[in-house]
Amino acid sequence: MVSHKKWSADVTEHSDALDLEDHVFESDDARKIAASLKHLAEHSDRRKAEPFQSAMSMLNFYINRAGRNLPEERKKVLEKAKDELRAAFGREKQDQD
Repeated sequence: MVSHKKWSADVTEHSDALDLEDHVFESDDARKIAASLKHLAEHSDRRKAEPFQSAMSMLNFYINRAGRNLPEERKKVLEKAKDELRAAFGREKQDQD
């Protein structure tokens, strides 16, 4: 049985998630985070979805599991990493009219 506090780490290690680089989400460089996730998603043999979806899902998973404990500055970097990830995969957000 997985302890309640450790369930997200267990999911990250044992699911069909990506094999993440150590401390990738601790970087202050959103482009570096996105590039790492893109590379891992494109070369992973554990993912079941397309690379973009897998990379974005892992980023969202990290942001969501941190929840309210995520400092505002860290959240800004990670939200910027989402934009960088979209750009890296050629999926920039469409302008809304």
